[in-house]
Amino acid sequence: MTLMTNLEHVITADQHAELLANNENVMICCGRMGPMCVPVYAAMEELREEYPNVKFMDMLFDSPEAGVIRNAPECVGFMGLPFTMYYKNGKVVKATSSIQSKEQIKEILDENFS
Repeated sequence: MTLMTNLEHVITADQHAELLANNENVMICCGRMGPMCVPVYAAMEELREEYPNVKFMDMLFDSPEAGVIRNAPECVGFMGLPFTMYYKNGKVVKATSSIQSKEQIKEILDENFS
């Protein structure tokens, strides 16, 4: 099952690992189609063209496969969806939870992927 977004979807933990191994800069928003998540997906869709060096993906929070994000040490203590992970060369450089504005996302992208 996938989210109803225009982003590319991460479906399995294996696909997640492959994505990180083959892409230098990756942003994955792990959530549902809820009021805190949808604005983040929309911002990601808008930012894709501005940041061609970043792979923007989503992952369904309720999938058992999303344990690779839900159970990540960086997400311990997160309360609100979505869990958003930023990876550089396969390593987590930033993790956020709950709604983020386009400006907040740009700040993280600029700080970590410029």
